Amino acid sequence: MAVSSSSASAKALSCLHASLLAPETPQRTVVAASASLLRRASVRMRASAAAPAELKKTVWVWTENRQVMTAAVERGWSTFLFGSKDLGKDWSSTARINPLFIDGPNIFDGENQKVAVISQVSSPRELELVQPDSVEAVNVVIDFRGGWQVIPAENIVAAFQGCRGTVLAVSTNSNEAQVFLEALEQGLDGVVLKVDDMDDIIKLKDYFDRRNEAKSQLPLTKATISKVDVVGMGDRVCVDLCSIMRPGEGLLVGSYARGMFLVHSECLETNYIASRPFRVNAGPVHAYVTVPGGKTSYLSELRSGKEVIVVDQHGLWRTVVVGRVKIESRPLILVEAKDNSGDDTYSIFLQNAETVALVTHESGSSGRTAIPVTSLKVGDEVLVRKQGGARHTGIEIQEFIVEK
Repeated sequence: MAVSSSSASAKALSCLHASLLAPETPQRTVVAASASLLRRASVRMRASAAAPAELKKTVWVWTENRQVMTAAVERGWSTFLFGSKDLGKDWSSTARINPLFIDGPNIFDGENQKVAVISQVSSPRELELVQPDSVEAVNVVIDFRGGWQVIPAENIVAAFQGCRGTVLAVSTNSNEAQVFLEALEQGLDGVVLKVDDMDDIIKLKDYFDRRNEAKSQLPLTKATISKVDVVGMGDRVCVDLCSIMRPGEGLLVGSYARGMFLVHSECLETNYIASRPFRVNAGPVHAYVTVPGGKTSYLSELRSGKEVIVVDQHGLWRTVVVGRVKIESRPLILVEAKDNSGDDTYSIFLQNAETVALVTHESGSSGRTAIPVTSLKVGDEVLVRKQGGARHTGIEIQEFIVEK
């Protein structure tokens, strides 16, 4: 749907995306001079008195490949930038898209309303020109040149924090897009994905899915402990993450994929050992652990650079990177629990140590977020994640299965 004349500014402020013409096109030479044009046009952002509510990142696509267009639309990205109005009209006749058109350093919608400007940044001086002030509200698409991307992007994020305008960066592949979206943790407001390879669309959508931008919740349920037995030695896995966990957070781990226990991190202080808020003493090598994409992995398969899902007491989850995995032989405890219906039993092995705990549903005045396995007893209630049991290479499938 095109941006209307009356809502052009609002649309541009909430979801600007754009792209640049290929280097061989005539308009590209105009873009190269966008820094000086930016000065003459007084193109700046207007700072907001209060930080805006967190918005979802936005993606606009620049391509001349119909397969790329189809892949983008199927994944919810329907705004495209064109250098030719004829191509834009042709594509609009076959798909429901929002076409934008580039003309020199400016970007217009279908009603010829300017929604953005393009600024090329290849030096510190050009970067200084892209700064917010109170002159007028427009949006900026930045084409980072000269080899440097990370530091200039971080400087832009810092300069525009709390502003009502939108800043996007041109990305020529999904990896570049990730750099811009993660600059200074907050990232730029979005990216302009300028590609002709459908794989980059797929990879970027997968990135958004893994990063859980929607901040969705996993349903957790209470289960009652029915057995706690000391069983002997086993090879257990400590998962050290590249992120800090807070009280109430941990990994979903279980002997059966149909029921995963929320195993608490070692973020809690103790008298005998310093807290390790990056670590989850997760269980033995055979256990399942939840990973992005609705999949599971064996704990033994985790290694540096892999990703897992960190979940909190309320089911909110985020994707984190594994920094290190430690497998050592330690004494184990077998824990079994039943759901409230009593129809299903879940199982997990954990190291027999005071620093290993399961997350409980209790909160509020009690202040208890986790129960150490050394204090766990029959009748205690802990949190589990119920899901389909049958798995093939970590992917849930519909088939007959018995696990015991």
